[in-house]
Amino acid sequence: MGCFTFKSSGKGRSKSQRPAGAKTPPASKSPPASDSSGGGGSGQRSKASSAAASTPTRSIQELSDERGAQRLRVFDLEELRSATNGFSRALKVGEGGFGSVYRAFFRSAGGGRVVLAVKRLNQRSLQGHKQWLAEVQFLGVLEHPNLVKLIGYCAVDSEAGKNRLLVYEFMPNKSLDDHLFNRAHPPLSWRLRLQIMIGAAQGLDYLHEGVPEVQVIYRDFKASNILLDAEFKPKLSDFGLAREGPTEGKTHVSTAVVGTHGYAAPDYIETGHLTAKSDVWSFGVVLYEILTGRRSLERSRPAEEQKLLVWVRRHPPDGAGFRAIMDPRLGGRYPLAAARDVARLADRCLGKNPKERPAMRDVVDELERVLQMEPPPPPHADKNGGHGNGRTPPSAKR
Repeated sequence: MGCFTFKSSGKGRSKSQRPAGAKTPPASKSPPASDSSGGGGSGQRSKASSAAASTPTRSIQELSDERGAQRLRVFDLEELRSATNGFSRALKVGEGGFGSVYRAFFRSAGGGRVVLAVKRLNQRSLQGHKQWLAEVQFLGVLEHPNLVKLIGYCAVDSEAGKNRLLVYEFMPNKSLDDHLFNRAHPPLSWRLRLQIMIGAAQGLDYLHEGVPEVQVIYRDFKASNILLDAEFKPKLSDFGLAREGPTEGKTHVSTAVVGTHGYAAPDYIETGHLTAKSDVWSFGVVLYEILTGRRSLERSRPAEEQKLLVWVRRHPPDGAGFRAIMDPRLGGRYPLAAARDVARLADRCLGKNPKERPAMRDVVDELERVLQMEPPPPPHADKNGGHGNGRTPPSAKR
C-alpha cells in the first residue's frame, strides 16, 4: 500500500477477493515475466525490453492475476461511503462517462489523514463494468511515475444494484484540460506546458515499449486525462479504454472504434486498426492544444476556426503568420523558434501514414531538446508567466 496503512472497517472480507469478471486464464507457456514496475524514461530502457514489447509474451489478465492481487487493496463499500461523507456532492471533484469522482478522507495507521480519490461507477452506464475491470487489470500491473496510481477497488452486488468503485491517489491540481481551457486558472507558462507534455510522453513511451511482457495502447489520450499532482507533474489516468497491443506476427489490433471525437486517429476511425501510432496521433492533437490554448473542436468559433487541425494548417510552422495560432494567454513569453519546433513535431505525430509517425521515445527526446532552447525563468516569473519556477520536475528528467 505504500507509505501508509488503512484501518480496516469491514468484517468478513476475503483477502483473496478478485474483481468480478476477472477469470483465471490457463497457465501460460510463455517465459516467466520479469518485473516491470517503476519503469523510467526512454533513456533508461534497454534495447532488449524495447524489442520484447513488439512481441508480447503475457496478457494483461495473466499479469493482473499474478501482481494485482498483491498490489491492490479491496475496500468495503461502507468504508468508502464513510470516507466520502456518503458520496457528498460537496466532495465531488469530477464527473465523466464512467461516473463521479470524489475526494475521500482516510485515517492512516499512525492516526494522520490521507486524502485519496474515489471513482464511483454510474450504474446506468452500459460499458461501465467493462471499463472498471480494464482499469483494475491495467493499473494493477502498470507502474510508472507518469501514470496515476490505483490504490484499490470495491465490487459489491446487492439488491439495490452493482457497486463498482476505484480508489486512486489524489491529484490536487486537476487536469491539463482545466488549466488550458478554464479561465478560472492562471495560464500555464511555456516552460511548464513543455514539462507536462514531456511527462505525458514518457508515460505513453512506457506503455508502448517499457513493459517487457506486453504492449499497451492507451486509446484515449487527451488533455482531460492528463492529471496534475501538487507539483504539476503529469500522470495519465482513465485506462477504461486501454487495449493490449498486437501479438507476435500481427501489425495491429482490430477493434470497435471508441475514444473521444477530435482525438482519435483517422486511420483508426476508418479501418478499426489500432496501433501504438494511434496514440501518437492523439498526442499531436494535444501538442497543438498547448500551443494554441484551443480545444480540438470548438463550435463557438467562426466556421473556419472550429476544427483546430484545419485552422492551424493555414499557419504552418515555417510561415510568416505562425504567431497567429499561439495562445494569447502566453503573452508572447515563449521562444518563437521553440514553438515552431513543437508545431513541426506535432505535424510529424499527425502524419497521414501511421508508420511515418515518430515513436514516443523520439517525441520525448525532441521535447527535451526544445525545452533547453529557453533558459530557466527568474524566480519572480510566476507572477507574469503563470505557474512554475523554472525547475525541471522529475518527470522531465532522465
